Amino acid sequence: MFDIYAAVTDRIMEQLEQGLIPWERPWFGVRNGAYSRSTKRPYSLLNQMLLGKPGEYMTYKQCLESGGTVKKGAKAKMVVFWKQIPTTEVNSKGETVSKLIPMLKYFNVFHIDDCEGVTAKIKPEEYPEFNPIEKAEQVAAGYVTSSGVVLKIEESNRAFYQPTADSVTVPLKEQFVSPVEYYGTLFHELVHSTGHSKRLNRIEKTAAFGNTEYSKEELVAEIGAAAIINSLGIETASQFRNSAAYVQSWLHALKNDKKMIVSAASKAEKAVELIMPA
Repeated sequence: MFDIYAAVTDRIMEQLEQGLIPWERPWFGVRNGAYSRSTKRPYSLLNQMLLGKPGEYMTYKQCLESGGTVKKGAKAKMVVFWKQIPTTEVNSKGETVSKLIPMLKYFNVFHIDDCEGVTAKIKPEEYPEFNPIEKAEQVAAGYVTSSGVVLKIEESNRAFYQPTADSVTVPLKEQFVSPVEYYGTLFHELVHSTGHSKRLNRIEKTAAFGNTEYSKEELVAEIGAAAIINSLGIETASQFRNSAAYVQSWLHALKNDKKMIVSAASKAEKAVELIMPA
């Protein structure tokens, strides 16, 4: 039986083993990421990571219906989605009740570069330009104001989120080697703050440095921050994140839990939506 969770995890691990960090790629937003030809909308964060290459994707049938053909030897990529499956069960009173169970499903798509005779539906000029750094300031300030999170920017050697005080602390901007490093760190901690019990209620009380719960939350913050940074059009620095030790730590975690990346990407997407409402 085909195991979608295992297939998704294998795909992410394959990229990690090649020294690539899939959640650092520019994926969030149609202009920089992967999007559906049929809906003209960007795929979910998890699917962005699975597809990897930005641009327009379509099914084999959609390619043919558009008057094109799939190039010989082209390989399809998997896209996953949740489908509510109706079922019944007997409750404690002996009554038969109906319920819906979410089940992970998938289908295959091809990048437009793998199709001949097909023109992209979306052109880059349809999207306005903006100042990435200025926009980052606006997004961060907007979230801090709407959420009530306390933001402390002070001379420090640490960056962290403190759930009990509901506060984010980051070093001075001048302490960072580049604006990208500053915003990447800031949004990483702001994503953590979305897990507070009065927001998405995601952070486990048992999470402690080095344990499984901590690793899962760190992965959520990594993916979420990378998505925000890339959606703002800011190039990410990857010297630290591409280090062998960093890659191996995630490989170890993913090998022990095949559902980890699916869960983390879903939670990261909710966090991004809270910080960057449409």
